[in-house]
Amino acid sequence: MADYDNDAQNTRSGGGSERDSDSRDSRDSRGGRGGGGGGRRFYRRKKVDYFSVNKIDLIDYKDADTLRQFIGDGGKILPRRHTGLSALHQRMLKRAIKRARNIALLPFAGEG
Repeated sequence: MADYDNDAQNTRSGGGSERDSDSRDSRDSRGGRGGGGGGRRFYRRKKVDYFSVNKIDLIDYKDADTLRQFIGDGGKILPRRHTGLSALHQRMLKRAIKRARNIALLPFAGEG
């Protein structure tokens, strides 16, 4: 019983910090984000340009459903690193989204 009281007192007073720092050190020495070993490796699929794949030459500002795919929850235009678009198509997309917002086909702010 006395041992239990002693352990409870150590945890309240911040005891056991030596053990905590050891576990942190071992995590840091492993490197990476700490995903752990074993199991399947995560494979990130290569992003493809939506407009090139579907052979869309002109990004139409009136096609609000297509444009909504490239807008985040907060209403911001998603960057190229998320969409996988080429620089040319990203610029065309930006122009089309801004035009659609100005004629109220798309919201300026996010949902909610």
